Amino acid sequence: MGKAPLPTEVDEGLGQSLRELGQEYGATTGRPRRCGWFDSVVVRYAGRVNGLTGLAVTKLDVLDSFDRIAICTAYRVRGERVADFPADIAELDNLQPEYEWHEGWRVPTGSLRRFQDLPRQARAYLARIEELSGVPLRYVSVGTRRDQIIEV
Repeated sequence: MGKAPLPTEVDEGLGQSLRELGQEYGATTGRPRRCGWFDSVVVRYAGRVNGLTGLAVTKLDVLDSFDRIAICTAYRVRGERVADFPADIAELDNLQPEYEWHEGWRVPTGSLRRFQDLPRQARAYLARIEELSGVPLRYVSVGTRRDQIIEV
């Protein structure tokens, strides 16, 4: 497994479920990938630094079976709440993510092709990602096939 900081990495039980559902294995090596909740702090930072004009949220369907879904909204560093990505990369080893929990939709989304057909809870989750990241949502995928990409 990789050694880079992944603040929102989930424990092995949930991580294994996400990995299996999303087929998160290296294409060449077959090595299992690390999995975590959406980190709006790092995406907001990436959007600012890279001038992102649109966001593509992939594999929404992987979350179809969850009762609750988390979004990281800030970090705690030495007990202090930090809403911005740390300037010192070493801080990533010492932080704890703060989560906001969202209601799951527990409905298969893989056959849906229009944004308005997604479950209300999925649309609310995506709207919150857009709001927290500060980058407009452009695409959502509900599977691995090309026809499973929804333009927003």
